[in-house]
Amino acid sequence: MNRLNPRLPLVFDTRELGRRPGSMVEMQRTVPAPDDLGDIDVIAIPPGQPIEVDLRLESVVEGVLVTGSAHATATGACVRCLDPITRHVGGHFQELFAYADRAAHHHEVATEDDEDEVYELVGDLFDLEPVLRDAMVPAMPFQPVCRSDCPGLCSECGAHLAEDPTHHHDQLDPRWAALQNIATPHIATTHITSPSGNQEKRN
Repeated sequence: MNRLNPRLPLVFDTRELGRRPGSMVEMQRTVPAPDDLGDIDVIAIPPGQPIEVDLRLESVVEGVLVTGSAHATATGACVRCLDPITRHVGGHFQELFAYADRAAHHHEVATEDDEDEVYELVGDLFDLEPVLRDAMVPAMPFQPVCRSDCPGLCSECGAHLAEDPTHHHDQLDPRWAALQNIATPHIATTHITSPSGNQEKRN
C-alpha cells in the first residue's frame, strides 16, 4: 500500500492510541470536503465545504476500530422546480483498520466471492476518506425537493406553478380538432341568372 501523507486532513494518526487492546481515544476534527462527494448534477457537498467529524478510536487485536459520525451541508437543486436547496447531511460509520500483517493474512485466505473490503493501517496512519464517502453519499436524498408538495414547473412554458396555482393553458384535444370544422356548417352560394340577364344570389 502507498504511504499516506499525515498532513492531509482526512489522514489520522493512531500513535496516541497505542496497540494495547482496550485503549481508546476520542477526537473531533473539521475537515474540508473532498471532490465529488455526491452527485454534482443533483445534490452534493461542495469541495472544501467543512465537515464536522467525531471519532472514537479503539485498539483491538486486529487493528484499530474506528467509530464515528460526520455532518455537513449539501447543496443542490429541487428536481421538480429547479430552485436551489440546501440539506443537512449526517452519516455514521464503524470500520476496522487492520494492522498490515492482519490485512495480509485476510488477503491470503480471502476467496473470489469475498467482497468485504479490508481497510488497512499504513504504519500508524489511516485514511478516512473512503469510509466518509460510504457514509455520506447514501445519506443524501436521491431526488431532493424544496418541499414535499412542490408542484414543479409548467410543462408548456416552464412557469413556477407554486407562484401561480391557477396557471393553465387552454388546449384543444387534437382528436376533436377535425370535428370542430364539421360542427361549423358551410353555407353554399348559388348564382341564378334571371330572364333579364341579371344574376341573383341564393343561399
